[in-house]
Amino acid sequence: MSATVLGPSSTAVTEAVGGLPAFPYRKTMELSVAQAALTVALLSSLLLSAEDFNDASSLRRKSPVAGLCTQLIEPSGFPCSEHKTQTKDGFILGLQRVSSSSGNLRKQRGSPVLLIHGLFMAGDAWFLDTTNQSLGFILADRGFDVWVGNVRGTRWCHGHVSLSEKDREFWDWSWQEYALYDLREMIRYVYTVTNSRLFVIGHSQGTIMSLAAFTQPDIVEMVGAAALLCPITYLNHITARLALRLVKMHFDQVILALGIHELNFKSDWGTRIMDMMCDRRVDCDDMLTSITGKNCCFNSSRIDFYLEYEPHPSSAKNLNHLFQMIREGTFAMYDYGRWKNMKRYGQLKPPKFDLSQIPSSLPLWMGYGGNDALADITDLQHTLKELQSKPDLLYLENYGHLDFLLSTRSKEDVYDRILTFFNSLGTVRSY
Repeated sequence: MSATVLGPSSTAVTEAVGGLPAFPYRKTMELSVAQAALTVALLSSLLLSAEDFNDASSLRRKSPVAGLCTQLIEPSGFPCSEHKTQTKDGFILGLQRVSSSSGNLRKQRGSPVLLIHGLFMAGDAWFLDTTNQSLGFILADRGFDVWVGNVRGTRWCHGHVSLSEKDREFWDWSWQEYALYDLREMIRYVYTVTNSRLFVIGHSQGTIMSLAAFTQPDIVEMVGAAALLCPITYLNHITARLALRLVKMHFDQVILALGIHELNFKSDWGTRIMDMMCDRRVDCDDMLTSITGKNCCFNSSRIDFYLEYEPHPSSAKNLNHLFQMIREGTFAMYDYGRWKNMKRYGQLKPPKFDLSQIPSSLPLWMGYGGNDALADITDLQHTLKELQSKPDLLYLENYGHLDFLLSTRSKEDVYDRILTFFNSLGTVRSY
């Protein structure tokens, strides 16, 4: 997408972060004609689909014919097994366990590692490149006991014990529930099966989940160390043009007001939006840059393959929570408004996740990039000041947000550093 379509001026960026216009569009007239047209087109598409959103046809997905093991991991020659576990609020999560291409699932493994994906992604994100470029394959071939996490709502999970995906209540969650329910349960499951504390690796939203979860004593005691790619807790200095524009439009509040609770860009309405935004008028490579920052080494020749798996669904409430973080500059639980906050939390404002509660004994490694428009360096510095410990840091000046996951050079630039970090800690087996 060209900068003339979605690139706000520096003044507009300041307003989007620090002084948002009153809902719905007090400053709409400041938008260019092209920007206004895009806004109308987006909302029109949403309005057209909101009426029948609860119909099965509107929720149609490109469902995989097989599990992640069968579809993506085993064809590359890696033994893989499917696992299920249930959260305390009834969601049935899918996990995959992967071992070396030269090994056997029944043989003794090294330390367990749990991989936690980002927003609109799932466990397949760690296996989308070749076997010598994808972190999931690299870890398995280095002898680690690889576990692949998939949060609720993604296509590798298995629904809910009583709710249907057509139910509004099914989508009533944000990354807060990812952290306190999904990640807690995935860590507990791996810890129980392996009888070992585990290493955690998260990317993007996976780092939000991880850092929030690590403030909880019962979760962090099962973790031996964590490596965080593009670590995020605060979002008030992001420079992502598209994200800032959508925040200024109050896009998250509009879709909730329209009764849309699932964000599924493989549904009928989601496909219409993507087709509209990625037709001949728009450069989709630049649209990606407007979301993530300029990626130096992203393999754009494989984008058609990536799109066979991505994006995965998430909830409108999750997007709303992330946009709250941008508007309010906090790392806190979901803000329901004063009175609902009082009812739910016993206070007018949502409780903050206190990063100082993460024990200094937990070894942390963080990789971040100079071109990352989402995991901003200023926000990371804010995070580091609140932590008790001093994480090992890797800074790559030319890396954007996706480079840490899908760079053609990520093995040499990033993954080998993670392996060195984990190997320096020895095993994390429980006593």
